[in-house]
Amino acid sequence: MNIHEVAVEVEKAILVGVVLPKDRRWEVDEYLSELQQLAATAGVEVVDQLVQDRQRLDPATFIGSGKVEELQQMVNAYQAKAVIFDEDLTPAQIRNLEKAIKAKIIDRSTLILDIFAKHARTRTAKTQVELAQLQHLLPRLTRQWTHLSRQVGGIGTKGPGETQLETDRRLIRTRIETLRRELARIDLQRQTRRKGRQESFRASLIGYTNVGKSTIMNLFSGAEVLVEDQLFATLDPTVRQVPLDSTHTILLSDTVGFIRKLPHQLVESFKSTLDEAVEADLLLHVVDVSHPAFHEQIQVVNEVLKEIGAAQKPVLMVFNKIDRLKEKTMLPSLKRQYPQAVFISATRQIRTEKLKQELVRFMEKNFVKTTVKIPLTHAGLVNQIYGMAVVLQQKYTEHEIILTFKSTAVNRDKIRYLVDSASAGNGGCVIC
Repeated sequence: MNIHEVAVEVEKAILVGVVLPKDRRWEVDEYLSELQQLAATAGVEVVDQLVQDRQRLDPATFIGSGKVEELQQMVNAYQAKAVIFDEDLTPAQIRNLEKAIKAKIIDRSTLILDIFAKHARTRTAKTQVELAQLQHLLPRLTRQWTHLSRQVGGIGTKGPGETQLETDRRLIRTRIETLRRELARIDLQRQTRRKGRQESFRASLIGYTNVGKSTIMNLFSGAEVLVEDQLFATLDPTVRQVPLDSTHTILLSDTVGFIRKLPHQLVESFKSTLDEAVEADLLLHVVDVSHPAFHEQIQVVNEVLKEIGAAQKPVLMVFNKIDRLKEKTMLPSLKRQYPQAVFISATRQIRTEKLKQELVRFMEKNFVKTTVKIPLTHAGLVNQIYGMAVVLQQKYTEHEIILTFKSTAVNRDKIRYLVDSASAGNGGCVIC
């Protein structure tokens, strides 16, 4: 081995799932498969898994005492350092399991939050993730979590008679409030930037994590967004101007991927990021058609859209990765089920021009045609209108400029207001 190489021991873990009467076994197996992907993304090696059929969850240990003993034996046999549960655990369950098994107990939300923390690159993403982590940690704080006070240090940080646990809780609450204020300030800045983009047609890429949204963004805009075959590779929204043809241009944004049982704290923390989807004119719902559970993933995305208040937005379904589809016979039935959808492969650039054509068609369908007359003394308005609409015709007369354009109804009203204001000093409104 090269003396400069440092061997990094990969942490071993065992997965745990429970099948309740309302569950189907194949679904639980699929969920554990996704959990294994999450673990791999977090840099953990999954060595085995344990699945238990139960009538109800055990309030003390989530699984029964017999399975706890079996799990302890598995941990010892594999020398595993962690056990990962596919559900969220209560503080008492975590405490009891750690005491019995002598290994780290990690629930689904903790794992997802860890991945988000690993992939956070910008100050905004790091702030959002830290807030979500602390909100998740606070009710789970036990005596094992100590020395948080060292992060702030200094005299006067511990009140008389306070235990270390009480001090830690107080410090976390203080930090949560600080992060909330910081995110409120960031949100204000984002709102200002979005106001400056309101005149353009905005489309937002949404979808389950790892379905190819960033690949589409890179293909259309050359944005060079990080693309990796793992979950939650990118967290920060990217907004780029994308020309669809010689006359139509849109602003395209890429949002954080969704996932089953996305921790509520993350949805709250990433609200300003998800507002890109809420305020878009059109949502491009990207689906990995080669994934065996893509129908369930579609449902998960629809549920998150409902949670963030974007359920009523116009949606164009984009079925990606058709080159990886083993059952090609599925396509005709899917096209019947989703007649307005587009079927592409972003990686191999198959039918991607069709997606651009559909975007143009949507814009055309939702654009209104209007003609305005602008006094020559206010010719500067013409450039503004070009930025807000698709100008179809421009004519000059002795006293005015006649523009015929297509735009969204919102932009039409804005243009009318601008022209009315300009025309007020030239004999009143002159809009056709």
